Amino acid sequence: MSKSKRAVFPGMYIQGENVIKELPSVMKKLSGNKNFLQNSKKFLSGLLITAPSSMDFILSEILHLLPEGSRVVKFNRECCQSELTRLTAIVQECGARSITAIGGGKAIDAAKIVADNSGVPVIVVPTIASTDAPCSACAVIYSEDGVFERVHYQSRNPDAVIVDTSVIAKAPVRFLVSGMGDALATWFEARSCGQSGAQNECGGVTTMTALALAKLCWETLLEYGPDAKQACELNTVTPSLERIVEANTLLSGLGFESAGLSAAHSIHNGFTALKQTHAYYHGEKVAFGTLTGLHLANTDAGEMETVYGFCKNVGLPLTLGDLGLDNVSHDELMKVALRACAGGESIHHEPFPVEPEMVFDALLKADEFGKRYK
Repeated sequence: MSKSKRAVFPGMYIQGENVIKELPSVMKKLSGNKNFLQNSKKFLSGLLITAPSSMDFILSEILHLLPEGSRVVKFNRECCQSELTRLTAIVQECGARSITAIGGGKAIDAAKIVADNSGVPVIVVPTIASTDAPCSACAVIYSEDGVFERVHYQSRNPDAVIVDTSVIAKAPVRFLVSGMGDALATWFEARSCGQSGAQNECGGVTTMTALALAKLCWETLLEYGPDAKQACELNTVTPSLERIVEANTLLSGLGFESAGLSAAHSIHNGFTALKQTHAYYHGEKVAFGTLTGLHLANTDAGEMETVYGFCKNVGLPLTLGDLGLDNVSHDELMKVALRACAGGESIHHEPFPVEPEMVFDALLKADEFGKRYK
């Protein structure tokens, strides 16, 4: 019997300048939904989990507009089990009707997991466009030291995602570029899953819709990426920036989840085993994972040139040295390969069998090609 096709989407997506002002009305709408009140006792309107950098920068403008009884707590920087336990206890104690995440990928992931465990709706307000996490129903749990541990799957996608591009434009440009690195993998991993018939992140196989969105994501990056980077450097919102924020957040989020993951994200997970890479962002490691995946699959030279050229133009890693691994040993690199090929990893969604030795060789090839390309 053939596998069923499945796709998932967030309940609502809002993007544009100054749309953060819509958060209070969205909170009121979701907090008043009686379907989400089963676990609530004290009926706090909403709990906001915010990254430290967002406390004054974002909340100061809308704090007076939040529903009465809203409470703000600071996220402790790592989406690890101890932090999830702490936040869940706060939700249970105050009986929040909704949870809002304001910050980057790890703050968002923590809020999504806590909301899912608590049976309340979640609103995601990313302050950077550095990953495709905001729209998805999955989150990554790390150790307290930042080492990848496992993926946590929620019962549904976020109920609302609010992306204020005026906020994104003020963030350091490296975050936007990292988001392009995460989005870069979307089409190539989707293509692999489509060829192999591998299961996507929502328990089915890909749809034509997901593949089309994944391809549009790549095409958007190619056409608008450099201009969007320049706009962000000038802290201005332009049509190119709007398109790249949508590609990084919505297109990549829908594409990876409903089409599937393969080599690039597994190689990212492998990199987290080396402390030298912990100072680098998720999308930066995923980007080099994409380059490695192209060598793993013996991609044709023309496409290879296009992808390396894109990475060079926007400032994504081209070599192992760009991830702090100038002097990486062969033993350390094999640790990356072994972790990338662990049981259950998405690298096994490639349309051919993958062994650690193959990944090791592809890492070296990607590095050598990048050195020549520079």
